[in-house]
Amino acid sequence: MPLNIEDKKSIIEYRVEKSAMTMIEARDNAKLGHWNLVANRLYYSMLYMIAALLLDKDIQFKSHAGAIRAIGLHFVTKGLLTPEDGSLLSHLQSMRSSGDYDDLFDWTEEKIAPMFEPTQALLDKMKQMITQK
Repeated sequence: MPLNIEDKKSIIEYRVEKSAMTMIEARDNAKLGHWNLVANRLYYSMLYMIAALLLDKDIQFKSHAGAIRAIGLHFVTKGLLTPEDGSLLSHLQSMRSSGDYDDLFDWTEEKIAPMFEPTQALLDKMKQMITQK
């Protein structure tokens, strides 16, 4: 059943807010030195924004990988996002996976801290795209 316009707007708003709150969680965990958790939260902050953007543009996906592929297909290949943006998304996904699932592996501040600035910049860019029609 398709969403009515008000429900769609509410879900998009919720996802954008969830993205912002998850970025705060990433920053808070960085202060505590929980780098695997920071990698996880950076990725999920991006995923929530991707979900908001895709819903805004009526693009459906069924998985995390599907959401990343949809961004590549509908935004990177069309020049709305840069190839570097696409690479950042893939890198965040890989970081989260390694930090959550790899044995005998832990992220360090040196590897994760530099990811805040480009992640926030891409979140801001995607948020701006949501408000544009």
